[in-house]
Amino acid sequence: MKVYLDNAATTQLAPEVFEAIAPVLKNDFGNPSSTHFFGRSTKSLIEVSRRSVAKHMNCQASEIIFTSGGTEADNMALFTSVSNLGVRRIITSCIEHHAVGHTAAHIHKEFDIQVDYVNIDGAGNIDLVHLEALLKDQTNKTLVSLMHANNEIGTLLPIHEVSVLCRKYDAYFHSDTVQTMAHYKFDLKTLDIDFITCAAHKFHGPKGVGFLYVNKSIRSSALIHGGAQERGLRGGTENLYGIVGLAKAMDFAYEDLEAHQKHIFGLKEHMMNAFKANFTDIYFHGEVSWEKSLYTVLNVCFPETEKASMLLFTLDLKGIAASGGSACTSGSSKGSHVLEGIKANPKRPNTRFSFSRYTRIEEIDYAVEQVVAIFRNKIV
Repeated sequence: MKVYLDNAATTQLAPEVFEAIAPVLKNDFGNPSSTHFFGRSTKSLIEVSRRSVAKHMNCQASEIIFTSGGTEADNMALFTSVSNLGVRRIITSCIEHHAVGHTAAHIHKEFDIQVDYVNIDGAGNIDLVHLEALLKDQTNKTLVSLMHANNEIGTLLPIHEVSVLCRKYDAYFHSDTVQTMAHYKFDLKTLDIDFITCAAHKFHGPKGVGFLYVNKSIRSSALIHGGAQERGLRGGTENLYGIVGLAKAMDFAYEDLEAHQKHIFGLKEHMMNAFKANFTDIYFHGEVSWEKSLYTVLNVCFPETEKASMLLFTLDLKGIAASGGSACTSGSSKGSHVLEGIKANPKRPNTRFSFSRYTRIEEIDYAVEQVVAIFRNKIV
């Protein structure tokens, strides 16, 4: 059996998305910036897709800027804040995705921008009292950049509460919503935020495409220079096929979102209960309740074992794809900065299992069975 439980890294392309992209790949090849029929036709596909995305977000189409994915979108948000909005301080956390964490560190080094880190607890929750204390210092114009759901442990940010605090103290607010986009509803008329980000491949869309939402109140200039594409903010010929696929994937996700959520959270609970039934010394990193955690992610901390370093390799031999943390650090000699940030026990092995609408309960049972066999020395 082949079991894919690494959906936080990427998801498979939905057949419906492939069917939407295929005729565009075959028939629509004009440059969207060209004024002739072939160009106008492809430009129309992009703008129809933009309006579709904006409708789901309850925002204006002009506020959606298509990008190559979440990393570029996060970079654009941070660099725009510094270069165009006068931001001289960034407040973030030590467990952000590297697209934010490494970018903030680079900005600090290259542009002498102050970077402050808000306190977190052992489950990865932001200390809102400490955040407000940081925001009270209004010496420098501030951007708060905190992810909506942690990609390794799944803990959710109380995004509306953070938004209120940012507005109270006149700070800009960016949230990396890559893991939650199309898994939760976003109403950008009620969520007062300046930037959010998206990567289509996290919800059964194509790789290499995403978007940055830029609040219409933000006045920005180009970060990628060249042409006048994407309101002049991102030069370069648009990824037509990816954009069409992103819009279709989002339509597909929101068609039956509640059923999708119920199905996946049921799988998560089933795996948690199965592990607890087979291990006495086990716990889960991050929050795990429906209200406080991303329902697609479960990070399991297993008992100490000499087999720890071989756990993922052995699971792979059994056809099970999972992760030891963020996929973006695979192959790195360093451990997870997220687990280090929440002060997890470095001697205990952890595995991130992440689920999608295509995950089946028998796949969960097979994965648990193989993990139990490994720890009971029934697999060499």
